[in-house]
Amino acid sequence: MNRSVRFWALLAVIQVAFGLAVFGLTRHYYLDRAGQIPDTAPGAAGVAAHPLPVVPAGTPEDDLARLIATFPDPAGQAGGGDPVELARQGDLAFGNGEYPRAAELYAGALAAGDRDVNTYNSLGLTLHYLGRSGEALQVLGEGVALDAGYQRIWLTLGFVHGQLGHTDPAREALERAWDIDPESDVGRSAADLLKQLK
Repeated sequence: MNRSVRFWALLAVIQVAFGLAVFGLTRHYYLDRAGQIPDTAPGAAGVAAHPLPVVPAGTPEDDLARLIATFPDPAGQAGGGDPVELARQGDLAFGNGEYPRAAELYAGALAAGDRDVNTYNSLGLTLHYLGRSGEALQVLGEGVALDAGYQRIWLTLGFVHGQLGHTDPAREALERAWDIDPESDVGRSAADLLKQLK
């Protein structure tokens, strides 16, 4: 009987270890497929001395409004038009890899009056993953104009430019992210991405 208990206990331990290994490998696979997504959680922000021009001069101010209008209005859906709730649900959708839904929710949050620069960052990154990188750069530029001291948006801007092969703008944005706080996680990520550009 004692051998039987040890056998089943060992089998249970092996099953748990196997399950954790499968989970880890699956998670790694999906993160790789997503292109090593920079984290969209709020990060450390600093004060920027000289913002770099990101949005081309002469861009109409209502471009973001037109972009937001391309998404269905989520006000009557989950979140009920509350920008904070819409952004929170956008984060959940993004985390689940539901990029079209995440973009819809982030755009809805902005349309409902959200002016949190992290929502611009999240929408920009999501649009990039949807293959709408031109719109992503526009939204990220709007976010930088809103708060040039927000370190994470510079990281995302550099990441998107780098993915598109725009080496000089990528380098400028990543250097800016690093300059804001080199010791933060975002600053270290910017330094890593800068090394990949060289």
